[in-house]
Amino acid sequence: MRLKGIRRSSNVERRGSSGRSGGKARGLGVVGVLAVLAIGYFTGIDVTPLLQGESTQQQTSASTGQNEQQAVFSEQVLATTEDVWTKIFREQLGRSYTPPTLVIFNGVTQSPCGNASGATGPFYCPADDKAYLDTDFFVALDRQMGAGGDFAAAYVIAHEVAHHVQNELGILPKVNAARQRSSTVEANALTVRLELMADCLSGIWATNVQGLMERGDLEEALNAARKIGDDHLQRSAGQVPQPHTYTHGTSAQRAGWFQRGYDSGDVGQCDTFAAQRL
Repeated sequence: MRLKGIRRSSNVERRGSSGRSGGKARGLGVVGVLAVLAIGYFTGIDVTPLLQGESTQQQTSASTGQNEQQAVFSEQVLATTEDVWTKIFREQLGRSYTPPTLVIFNGVTQSPCGNASGATGPFYCPADDKAYLDTDFFVALDRQMGAGGDFAAAYVIAHEVAHHVQNELGILPKVNAARQRSSTVEANALTVRLELMADCLSGIWATNVQGLMERGDLEEALNAARKIGDDHLQRSAGQVPQPHTYTHGTSAQRAGWFQRGYDSGDVGQCDTFAAQRL
């Protein structure tokens, strides 16, 4: 992704390290830590207790430099989402867009929606209109999930911003209310539609930044979508896929809805709740 000369968003809140980053969880090692982080994010389980006892070794200058590069990258990607959604809201929806704040941290931080850490992964909190991102997650995405590349990382940011778009449109609170009235299976099904809509909206963002894309970028995003499909993740964990437990959709669904948004560029094409088949 070509970001040279792209502005950095000012809607960013940087928070310092908690001292956990750069160390090792007791008995896990670096690879084990990344595996735990990936499990935590993609299953929705807070695995912070598994990381307790991590040493507080001083970060190396190389690691610090990498974190800074990832933070700047995130700020620039966020800026592209602001430009795209301001335009889409005006041209397609006839309204103004209020962007979210991106909280960039390393280690552990707090949010109204609970603790934020590499264990919980990137997420959007509607209570404060902020998206939370531990930049170390990009490492797990690459090394553990096999979804490397800068555009794959940009897709992660765009997906969380898409949840803010859903909140701006009043979709997120309606779905959250419906989930509270539903059984676990029904709530999971609603969550899948919400997540696939966010994938589609991410595709709309992508098609509007085609001028910044390089060869292979689209495939990076589609590969990331496939790698984080519920069926793929469950198989990778040695399990038989259980559709009633899905919360994000299958690999094919995630990639398909992203592609749909990319091909159409139309918010109206992302209504997963009106779709008879996902």
